[in-house]
Amino acid sequence: MLRFLLSTLIISLCYVSSAQVKILFDASKAETAGNADWVIDADVSNLNYSNGPATTGGGSEANAQRIPTAPQSNITNATAETYWKGGLSYWGTDCVKQGYQVETLPYNGAISYGNATNTQDLSNYNIFVVPEPNILFTASEKIAIITFVQNGGSLFIIADHNQSDRNNDGYDSPTIWNDLFTNNGIVSNPFGISFDLTTISGSSSNVTPFNNDSLIHGSYGNVLQVLWSSGTTMTINPAANSSVRGAVYKSGSSNTGTSKVMVAYARFGLGKVVAVGDSSPFDDGTGDINDQLYDGYIADANGNHKKMIMNATVWLATTPAVLAESINFTAIKNNGTVSLNWVIAASSHQAYFNIEKSNNGKDFYTLATVKAGNTDKYAYTDRFPSVNNSAYYRLLLVNKDGSKEYSKIVAFRFDKNLILSIYPNPAKDFLIFNREGIRQIKIFDNLGSTLISRFLFNNAPVDISTLKSGIYFVQAIYENGDIHTQRLLKD
Repeated sequence: MLRFLLSTLIISLCYVSSAQVKILFDASKAETAGNADWVIDADVSNLNYSNGPATTGGGSEANAQRIPTAPQSNITNATAETYWKGGLSYWGTDCVKQGYQVETLPYNGAISYGNATNTQDLSNYNIFVVPEPNILFTASEKIAIITFVQNGGSLFIIADHNQSDRNNDGYDSPTIWNDLFTNNGIVSNPFGISFDLTTISGSSSNVTPFNNDSLIHGSYGNVLQVLWSSGTTMTINPAANSSVRGAVYKSGSSNTGTSKVMVAYARFGLGKVVAVGDSSPFDDGTGDINDQLYDGYIADANGNHKKMIMNATVWLATTPAVLAESINFTAIKNNGTVSLNWVIAASSHQAYFNIEKSNNGKDFYTLATVKAGNTDKYAYTDRFPSVNNSAYYRLLLVNKDGSKEYSKIVAFRFDKNLILSIYPNPAKDFLIFNREGIRQIKIFDNLGSTLISRFLFNNAPVDISTLKSGIYFVQAIYENGDIHTQRLLKD
């Protein structure tokens, strides 16, 4: 028998730190068009870019395969970057030396999140690297990328200078990234970053002055300068994302400001992003012999590019200090009140945290502010809402450096009209749902075995034609954490 307890919702934001970090390098957005060769390894050079996506036959551009040919298990600290053939091979081998696993999403691969049929779904990776895309992201790809970050993934964003359209389809990387930021169907400017449509070259030693900056003062050393060879800058917007920071700025500008940023980073939801305004620092000078490549990874900027790139990679791969421990947030409905309980295994970098409430799931206000300690256990009681019969709660953790981290939203709805219904029921081929905001659907048999599990966008119908006739249980999991179950009779 299946039992679903809906009165108590416990959200755990723990991550398994012992699992190997997996990095996916994208090659599906014309990253090898023109003189670019932004892949870690490619055995074949047969791609052709003619005003758009890649095709095979008659071309000479690198066609990266999913798994680098020479085994990652043979890489040691003495392995040369020529072990693999690609403009990013040095970065790729350095990631393996760090203990990470690397893969490539080939030119015909699919960018998805929550698609169990895609073996390279983003949910299988910790970091998604997109090095200078030259094809617009589709609507579903944008949702996948934003949701991936929101749910704890890390995104490495690499752009190039204005008018750097390498496959002649009318779009270059700054435009493509800005389109993702502003037109993703989820939230505008989620990372607080936008690329300037400009072209700059030259070195800069104008790094952020903060000693605790992980990108400038990371495990690979202190970054003293960068060299842009026709790149661009960014404008950051703390009003859109309060965690966004600049790490490197153009010479002559403020190194704590919001404009002329060359390297930036931010948190969003449970995930992280790093953005770099030039692809040249990642180029190791090898790869496709048909391209004009340069050694920007080691030779330029006196070796500082490797430090900056690997510091950023390690930061993206590292679970935030607070979330690396645990945040347990429990909400219990009881006699006209909601009891909120939370346990935080905090760290010394925390300043305080808030318990926040919203009646619409968007406009949150603070119920209580609590000073953080090493381990905090608290409880707070709030009355049921009296107007719209719904309430949403979340924890906001504020660190001493000003960065912020949110727990997932705990939602309670008390309107009986909002109970899940599915139709038709009995059903033969498809199911349709009456409520918006469903993230995932699971269908169980009488023994509790999961027969169908899929993520939904816009409450799309679910195909059940493969199920045999009989009685099943349908579980709907919502974006806000609600879980509802309904009995289904399959014809």
